[in-house]
Amino acid sequence: MGVKGLQGFVENATPGTCVQVDLREMAEQHRRAWPGRIPTLAVDGMACLRLWYSCRAWVHGGQWREYRHLLEDFVGAFSAAGIRLVFFFDGVVEDGKREEWVRRRLRVNKDVARVFQHIKLHGQQPGRNLLCIPSSLATFSMFALKSLGQETWNTVLEADYEIASYALEKGCMGILSQDSDFLIFDTAPYLSVSRLQLNRMSTVQLSRETLCRALHLHLSDLPLLACVLGNDTVPEQRLHRLRSKCMAEYSGKSSQTPNHGKVFAVAEFISSNRPPSGESDGIARLPLSDVDQALLEEGVRKYVLPGQRSPWVDTDTPSPRPMCEMERFPSADIMQAAKEKHVKAECFMAYKVLYSGVMECSNTLEDEEEKDLLPQALMYRPARERLYGLLLPKPAGSSPASAVKEWFVFPGNQLQEPDLVSPVLLGLPGGNPELSALWFGEGAAVLALRTSAFFAVFSLHDFTQDLQTLDTPLMAVTLLVIYISLQDSQLSLEDVEAYLSQAVCLRGKSYKELLCTRLSAVDSRAVQLGSLFVRGLGVLIAANNACGSPFHSDDLMPWNTFDGLLFHSKYQQAHHWSTDGELLEGNDSWLSQFRQLRELVLSVCRRRGKDIHSTPRRAPTASGQPMGSQDSPTEKRPQHFKNYRPQHFSYPEQPWPPPQNYRPQSRGPRADTHECGYRPRSRRPGGQRYRLAPRWPQHPNPRPHY
Repeated sequence: MGVKGLQGFVENATPGTCVQVDLREMAEQHRRAWPGRIPTLAVDGMACLRLWYSCRAWVHGGQWREYRHLLEDFVGAFSAAGIRLVFFFDGVVEDGKREEWVRRRLRVNKDVARVFQHIKLHGQQPGRNLLCIPSSLATFSMFALKSLGQETWNTVLEADYEIASYALEKGCMGILSQDSDFLIFDTAPYLSVSRLQLNRMSTVQLSRETLCRALHLHLSDLPLLACVLGNDTVPEQRLHRLRSKCMAEYSGKSSQTPNHGKVFAVAEFISSNRPPSGESDGIARLPLSDVDQALLEEGVRKYVLPGQRSPWVDTDTPSPRPMCEMERFPSADIMQAAKEKHVKAECFMAYKVLYSGVMECSNTLEDEEEKDLLPQALMYRPARERLYGLLLPKPAGSSPASAVKEWFVFPGNQLQEPDLVSPVLLGLPGGNPELSALWFGEGAAVLALRTSAFFAVFSLHDFTQDLQTLDTPLMAVTLLVIYISLQDSQLSLEDVEAYLSQAVCLRGKSYKELLCTRLSAVDSRAVQLGSLFVRGLGVLIAANNACGSPFHSDDLMPWNTFDGLLFHSKYQQAHHWSTDGELLEGNDSWLSQFRQLRELVLSVCRRRGKDIHSTPRRAPTASGQPMGSQDSPTEKRPQHFKNYRPQHFSYPEQPWPPPQNYRPQSRGPRADTHECGYRPRSRRPGGQRYRLAPRWPQHPNPRPHY
């Protein structure tokens, strides 16, 4: 949510509303006022994402290991100040806010198109003014914070309401967010995350009490002010006539800007129409149509927290309820378990499918002009169909299970209505396993059942034994590469090698070493492939949760499976005919592991009748700058992380020189390569490979480039 124009109003038109505060002093005052209580901030995770993700590289699919380290620094700064953090993430999109959600998604689509235009024109990442956060950042942030031992909650109501309720009930010292709705809720102080300076542990507090004094309103009037101005529940254009009437009757200063005058005018209207003390039907007295009155009452009620009363609406009616339960699952235990795991941020997707049958997926970095690659929404739909088939029971008789409504953003989808996706059975020999057995069963047989069901979601259950022998992170990457290869006829051998080589090399690198990855240019196709893979990890984690977690969740997370810059560099190498040894940085152990994975991928695809061909693509050449050169003055780390100084490593021009006695082995024909769809690459007379000059410029500067 958010109140139209209110944030700018309080920052510019009401002196004293925004006050610089020292968080350490606030914490100390809180301890003195509440002895024995730990000072706690309720953190709006969704509002923090763009500020948390201060990694300089963002188009390549995500710098997940670096990002997790930044989250660790963020948490550590508050811990050092004796402040406890409790994180909240949006778990639902309420039906009443779907229209606004769609508008925002379509607006972001235009930003995504501009990002790809910039990449194609300049061969570089745009400035941070066009930042599109990596796919699934909210989901993976939630899991990352859990892995760091932080209390993290996934909401079943509108997140703002749950945050405000928690902060009021627990007596939190503040709410850290960037959402003007927290000026409206009568709850803990609202602290700005955009003005947060970690090195000084200071930020700006926006005071609702000072705002009320400036507008001559009571705290209980603020919800009506928010709704008349416009928010996610009451569209701004809906009450345009009422605001025009307020402006016409406003007795204030004519020198005010139109937006500021509008706020003062609406406040004066509310103050002059406030009902007598003790009444609770103020909206019913306003000169509005029944439809507008009902909408206003709904909007105001969403700001009234448990135990509070409003002069404008009857608060004896029930508080906002969770999403409408479909009540189509026969087991109360399953429903309760799904909700508990959802709330504790231990599960992804299952609760929403079981309770409402609605799923949504936000924007992904996908090029609307790229016709060879399937959008991720369509790429992973067959897996989701089987996942829905596992979660949703088939009704008695011949009736099919209810379709799931999907609001998935992808090029060409105008989101005018949801796509109806019907559940599909897993296709296991014994039929679909019971969820109760997968979730509550014990023993080796149950673990085997969970594992088979997991691979069946991706239609790979007949290769369970082959995939099970791999370490879990490598299994996850290999499974997704096989799945993508089978779904998309345009995936080349070079793409497969890029995915696999980055996964193998990632295991041996720290986040500081990954910071040193250099690129000659940014390739738009590699950008989309990176985002495609990360979206697949989300489906992988959802399948693992739904099948009773046969694999440890942390092993499937992107900080253990994927690095965007590393993938991009391997993509460029693979498409420029680098040898296996060069791809694997001269490490014999990595080389052996990579070849094993590649053979597994090719073998599975061959057995499914799919040949993967070598199709090198020459990437566009950049304008002479290494990746990460600042082509925009906005391309800098946000202020709240300005004290963060990663240690840089100095790598030689060839960052992985092979041992003196190392000879790259040929990727020429082998006994099984032709039948696997593997085509040898061209060679010079005498059997030697054509060697291309390095595509990256010579840079003596040891600082890493992104």
